[in-house]
Amino acid sequence: QVQLVESGGGLVQAGGSLRLSCSVSGLTISNYRMAWFRQAPGKERDFVAGVEWSGRYKYYGDSVKGRFTISRDNAKNLVFLQMNSLQPEDTAVYYCAATSGYGHIMSLSQYGHWGQGTQVNVSS
Repeated sequence: QVQLVESGGGLVQAGGSLRLSCSVSGLTISNYRMAWFRQAPGKERDFVAGVEWSGRYKYYGDSVKGRFTISRDNAKNLVFLQMNSLQPEDTAVYYCAATSGYGHIMSLSQYGHWGQGTQVNVSS
């Protein structure tokens, strides 16, 4: 009965901002490392951002460093991705994921729980 539901995607102009949310049910996210991945048509699913259990340590893909911020609210079982200075190359489906493992936070294969994705379109 684990469910991750992303929201907040949409169409935005280049230079604009969006805030994605991931609402989790069926598990307590304080026991999981959380991450965002994205996938554009014809591209691999790439790591965007990850956050350790407490939220103290955060990690970002090279292409989004300085522009995106991941955060978590363990009390509410929520994860967020604040996206600023959006560019057309950020256009993708964005997925929320959770792992109970201890592998490298960027390693896609360890994530056992995934949301359905939310579409982000950035126009030029």
